[in-house]
Amino acid sequence: MRTMDLWSMGFVAAAALSFCLPDFVVFRFTQAVIWSIALMGLVLLCGISGQFSFAQAALFGIGGYGAAILGTHLSLSGYWGLAVAPALGFAAGYGLGRVAGPHSLWTQALVTYAFAVAFPQLLRWRPIEHWTGGVQGLYLDFPTPPSDLLSNDRWAFLMALAVLAAGFWLARNLIDSRTGRAMKAARDQELAASAQGIKVGPTRALASGIAGAYLALAGCLSAFQYGYVGPMSYNFALSVQMLFGLVVGGMHSLGGAVLGGIFLQFFPDVTAWLGKGLSALLYAALLIVAVVAMPNGVAGLLAHLAARLAVRLGLRRP
Repeated sequence: MRTMDLWSMGFVAAAALSFCLPDFVVFRFTQAVIWSIALMGLVLLCGISGQFSFAQAALFGIGGYGAAILGTHLSLSGYWGLAVAPALGFAAGYGLGRVAGPHSLWTQALVTYAFAVAFPQLLRWRPIEHWTGGVQGLYLDFPTPPSDLLSNDRWAFLMALAVLAAGFWLARNLIDSRTGRAMKAARDQELAASAQGIKVGPTRALASGIAGAYLALAGCLSAFQYGYVGPMSYNFALSVQMLFGLVVGGMHSLGGAVLGGIFLQFFPDVTAWLGKGLSALLYAALLIVAVVAMPNGVAGLLAHLAARLAVRLGLRRP
């Protein structure tokens, strides 16, 4: 059975299972799916294209604020945010990629760090605070579900799951396409890629733009779920948190993005029982152990174990 068929079955099963769970559990799984969408963009940017970024919190916030401004100031349906957010994210990500993409990883880190730090300040800038709500932020209404049989939490989960499934399909096809191969070539050997006629700068900028679209779309869905956007919601710590999820899940695998999203949502619960004083310490310690023990993330470890099992069963040659 093909991998895509297995993933399709998984998405359908998850949608069906949501009708068997209470709303507060569905709410938490919705956030895990939203994390997964954001991390999928980082897989394309960092794992496939070989770039580095701290700007993910800002791109996440662009999607959230885009949806909030449409609903608050333009009185448009929240569903418009699902179309506008990825366009805004792509434009911001592409522009950032044009500036930082042609340079080294250190320069990319510095440029994207500056963008991440400046974004919350920009939201409080007096000339535009009428639109952004300034320090107080903006509230937005959840899009009306298509049926009274669907609660807001369940509809949010189904929307996020549909976006994740579509994003997974698009990313899988992108990776296997000529553009995806060009991104990998620019990642592995920039000079050789240029010699083969690949325009490294525009290719990296395109990867950055696509990643921005994924992150902004995830930010839009998160804004729907919480009904609020504010400057402090998109700080630098959020960027680092996403990088943690990317590394633990596996930055070279789309399945790693899903595993990373589940990790970001539920792993803090595992450490919370120690109390507020030690939970953060244990979280950091286990994270370091996971990175050292699993350099390719959980997805890489599972792939390695599956390959060894196939060899033992005689399904694959060693």
